[in-house]
Amino acid sequence: MRRIVILGSTGSIGRQTLDIVRAFRHEFEVVGLAAGNNTALLLEQVAEFNPRYIWCTTPPAPLPEGTTLLPMDEMAALPEVDQVMVALMGAVGLSPTMNALRAGKQVALSNKEPIVMAGQRLKETEAKHGGVILPVDSEPSAIWQCLQGEDNHIRRLMITASGGPFRRTPLEELEKVTPEQALQHPTWRMGDKITIDSATLMNKAFEVIESHWLFSVPWEDIAVVVHPQSTIHSMVEFDDGSVKAQLGPPSMRLPIQYALFYPQRFANDEIPRLDITAPWSLDFEPLQPERYPCFGLAVAAGKAGGTTPTVLSAADEVAVQAFLRGSIGFTDIYRVVEQVLGEHHSQPSPDLGSIVEADRLRSPAAVGDREYFSV
Repeated sequence: MRRIVILGSTGSIGRQTLDIVRAFRHEFEVVGLAAGNNTALLLEQVAEFNPRYIWCTTPPAPLPEGTTLLPMDEMAALPEVDQVMVALMGAVGLSPTMNALRAGKQVALSNKEPIVMAGQRLKETEAKHGGVILPVDSEPSAIWQCLQGEDNHIRRLMITASGGPFRRTPLEELEKVTPEQALQHPTWRMGDKITIDSATLMNKAFEVIESHWLFSVPWEDIAVVVHPQSTIHSMVEFDDGSVKAQLGPPSMRLPIQYALFYPQRFANDEIPRLDITAPWSLDFEPLQPERYPCFGLAVAAGKAGGTTPTVLSAADEVAVQAFLRGSIGFTDIYRVVEQVLGEHHSQPSPDLGSIVEADRLRSPAAVGDREYFSV
């Protein structure tokens, strides 16, 4: 039995994780579930999976019988837990991820921001305490799968991007894009924040930063290519010119299940299969920097290091939330992030406390609508 805690159980990745658990009832014991504001769905999940520990922003009163309210930091480090699925959004995932690694847990990580903010510190903690990060994010998972059984030098990582919903939209029309339009991703169905990040390609820059830390690959050896079909999720090129690719329909269930059962693979009829008998094609295009200015800005912030990637993550969270509320336009997301980064004085080699403080100062709660939105 794999004893698991799922942080973010009511979100898209959390719900799909429970679908995997549901498909393999005899393989998992759900020890804890944590959610945000969706208390009603959390209570449904508690009734089905009977966790001993729960957490949510607005706890139900009374608590379901047999459950104890426990903060996520503590839930992630429980002695009786084997695996922690971190399916949270934003900087809130950093602390429980770090705690789980300190406790030597397997951490299935779909939450990009912790590695963007503190990749070096997470990898140091992983090495010191025996925990392990299992990437769930589709593109890093694809790279991870391609590297299994390989003990050869990586020539290049090639991360694919769909290009988002505005791949063909005239540049002069992008400033008129509405949140409703930006949330219509052509191939993936995801939460609002990551969907907007996919439209700006901020998410792809985050994946470059993730891959740099997860696989110890130099920045210059990581490339991004636009692949509209989202069939190839990423590729690895080796010194002899051979390229390995991981293919599949655009579904998160496969990378979730791969992380939960690693290194084993099991049949699951709920995971869609690639139909190679149907007519299909694989197209590739170079990334257009002028169409996706957030991408270059964010990769440069990752390379700068220090507290700059932390502020990048926090500023993007502020800007995306402001766009979704209608406070700023779509192209203002780039301007907000650029302005915030321009005002930041990075601290080199920050400890965890400095990283958390840098995020706090630029977080949505601290900034509100008072700053940066005059762009």
